[in-house]
Amino acid sequence: MGSAGRHRRNETEPSAVKLLVRATNWVGDAVLSLPALAALRTRFPRAEIAILARPWVAGLYRGQGLADRLLVFEHNGRHRGWRGLERLAQELRAERFDLAILLQNALQAAWLAWRAGIGERVGYARDGRNWLLTRAVPVPRPGEIPAHERFYYLELLRRAGLLDELPQVEEIRLRVDPLAREQAEQKLRRAGARSDAPLRVAIAPGAAYGSAKCWPVERYAALADRLIARFDADVILFGAPAEREVAERIVTAMRARAILLAGQTQIEELPALLAACQLFIGNDSGAMHVAAAVGVPVVAIFGPTDPEGTAPVTTRWTLVREPVPCSPCFLRHCPIDHRCMTRIPVDAVLAAAAQWIERGVQRCG
Repeated sequence: MGSAGRHRRNETEPSAVKLLVRATNWVGDAVLSLPALAALRTRFPRAEIAILARPWVAGLYRGQGLADRLLVFEHNGRHRGWRGLERLAQELRAERFDLAILLQNALQAAWLAWRAGIGERVGYARDGRNWLLTRAVPVPRPGEIPAHERFYYLELLRRAGLLDELPQVEEIRLRVDPLAREQAEQKLRRAGARSDAPLRVAIAPGAAYGSAKCWPVERYAALADRLIARFDADVILFGAPAEREVAERIVTAMRARAILLAGQTQIEELPALLAACQLFIGNDSGAMHVAAAVGVPVVAIFGPTDPEGTAPVTTRWTLVREPVPCSPCFLRHCPIDHRCMTRIPVDAVLAAAAQWIERGVQRCG
C-alpha cells in the first residue's frame, strides 16, 4: 500500500510529511478546490505543504492558511518548453517531497511529479497518466458523488484514503485581510469610484473558457446604463488582460460612464476589489467564484454550462438562465446562434440584481 494508506494508520507520521499539491489552472477551479486544500491542511496539520500553481492562480492562495509555501510554475518564462519543464522537475526534486496530490488532471502534472522523484503520486486515473501515478484513483462515475465540482476534488482525497467521508460544504470563503481591503479601496478611488456612491456593482463580462459563456456585449452595456440611471451605481468592469477588449466594447456602447479595471488587476488583488462592491454580475467564470467566496451577492448568467456542476458555492446568489434544448453543451464557442445567451433579456438580469439591491446589500466587511 502507498504512503497515503500508511498515513491514515500512523497519526504521528504526518508531522514529517512534505507534501506538494499541483493546483488547477483555472481560477474558478482553484476556488472550487479550496475545500480539498482545507481538508489536506486538517489531515496534515504539522506537515509542510507547498502548492505549485501557474502565475494567474498562485496569488489566490496567499494568506489563506492552506499552504506553507507557494511555488510558481512560470510556464511562459523559466519553465517554458521541455527544457523549462525539466528545470522545474529538478527544482522540485531538490525539495524532496514525500507525497504529491494532483488536483490538475493533465498528464504533464503526473510527469512532473514522477520526474521530480516524489515517492507517492496521487491523482485521478485519466488523460493517459496512470503509469506515472502510484495511486491512480478511478474517476467518479455519474451519480457516484454529488454533481458539483467541489466534490470532485474532495472525492480524490476520500478515494486515496485521506478523508473518511465527503464533508458538507455549504459555502467556500476566501480571506481578505485589512491591508488588502485598504489597498483595494485606494485603487478603486484612483480609477474613479466614489467614496459616497450608494451602490457599487462589479461586472465581469468575460470568461477564460471561451466566448460561448459570454452574455452579449450590448446587453451588458444596456444593463450597466440602467443600473446607473436607476440606482446611481458605480459600475466597475473587471476581467483578465485577454478580456479587456470585451470590457472596452461595453464602455464604448454605454451612454453613461463606467469604471474600467479589466486587465489592470492581479489575481491577488481581485478578492479585495470585489469585496469592496455590493453586488456582482457576470458569466460562469473565475471572477464569479471569487466574488461568491468573499461574500458578495452574485447574479450568475449561465448558458452553455451546467449550474449543477459549477454554481457559486454560496447562499447569496441568483441564477439567470434561459433553458434551451442544446444547453448544457460545454462548448467553448457556439456553432449555431448562441441562443442560450441571446435569449436572456436585460430585464431578467436587471430584475435579479434589483432584488439584491432592494434588500439593502452592503460591502463585505
